[in-house]
Amino acid sequence: MERRILLLGDENLYDVSREVRREELPEILRLREDLKDTVLAYRAKYGVGRAIAAPQIGVKKRVIFRLLDTETLFINPVLEFPDEELYEVMDDCMSFPGLLVKVLRHRRAVIRYKDEDWNDRELHLEGDMSELLQHEYDHLDGILAVMRAMDDKSYVMKWPGVPAEGEN
Repeated sequence: MERRILLLGDENLYDVSREVRREELPEILRLREDLKDTVLAYRAKYGVGRAIAAPQIGVKKRVIFRLLDTETLFINPVLEFPDEELYEVMDDCMSFPGLLVKVLRHRRAVIRYKDEDWNDRELHLEGDMSELLQHEYDHLDGILAVMRAMDDKSYVMKWPGVPAEGEN
C-alpha cells in the first residue's frame, strides 16, 4: 500500500530510528511492500526515486528499501567508510521534491545489514550508490540532506519531475 511521505519540517523526520528485532521480521516484510509501493508511486508522479527509508513514511525502524533492477531490503544497516575521499553531490529527497542540496559525501562505503531471511550481508559501494545509501542511512538517524548543506548557498529549486540543468 502506498504510504504518505513525510515532508521537510515534519518533526518525525528528525527522530532516531530503533533497531529491528528478529521477531519483528513478519511486520518488516509487510513494511517492505509499503515501501516498494511508495517508491513506485513517487516514480510515477515525479519520474525519479531509487530508495526510501522507513522513517520517511513514519516508521521509526532501521530499514531501507532500494529499488533498482533488483530490490534490496536493508535491515539494521551499519555504514562504514574505507577511506576519507569525499566528493560534492547535488542531493535530492522524496521528503522535499524539487529541492536539491549540495553536500559532501564519501565516495566509497561499506554497508552491513540483515536481509529478508535475517542473514548477514555486506555490500561495497562506490559513487552514486555510496551517496544513495549514505542519504538513506542518514534518515535512520534523523538527519536530512538540508542539515548537511555545504553552505547557505547550496540550495537549488527545480520543478519536481523535470531534470535540473546538467542532469540527464
